[in-house]
Amino acid sequence: MLFLDELPEFQPQVLDSLRQPIEAGEILIARANHRVTYPARFQLVAAMNPCRCGQATEPGYVCRRQPNERCIAQYQARLSGPLLDRIDLSIDVPAVTAADLILPSPTEGSAEVAARVAHARERQAKRYAALKLDGVTTNAACPPALLEDVAQPDPEGLSLIRDAANAMRLSACGFHRVLKVGRTLADLDGEERVRRIHVAEALSYRAHTDRRPAAA
Repeated sequence: MLFLDELPEFQPQVLDSLRQPIEAGEILIARANHRVTYPARFQLVAAMNPCRCGQATEPGYVCRRQPNERCIAQYQARLSGPLLDRIDLSIDVPAVTAADLILPSPTEGSAEVAARVAHARERQAKRYAALKLDGVTTNAACPPALLEDVAQPDPEGLSLIRDAANAMRLSACGFHRVLKVGRTLADLDGEERVRRIHVAEALSYRAHTDRRPAAA
């Protein structure tokens, strides 16, 4: 696992160098007459504030330098579109309030979630073993050519993702990643078929990324 805190503070060239290993699980280093490929499969987890001060989305806050929207746009523009396209889950995490701290614990605890995840991974491993795909044990590593068979949504889900692909201007990479996430959500629910609800949830994780404003 590679965790990058304050993601936009890294140099853009450094961040874009992650695109190849995220996509291919390996990295190619070329120097003069030599080319070497190293394995580099990892899970990228990143965190960032909405702007430099981290308060632009707080109710009632007004940025002293410029309008909040422009401050957010300029800060987030440090992240390239191709890099963001390779991030499957993008989630806004609002500040925790005192009222949040006194809420009752969720009915599903960490142990129950871990068991559900383990069962989903077992389903995936069996799926790709049956297809005789060596080295493929998760939906994330599924070759694009097999996605139509492995992650084909039901008719309602297929209609939704077609409409969303146009409305959200999904790239081919983004389209395939939505299918993979939808397939994983179906596995977590123990469903054989990817349904509309799974497609909708997978799309919701890309909504924030695909609405990222351009700096004015």
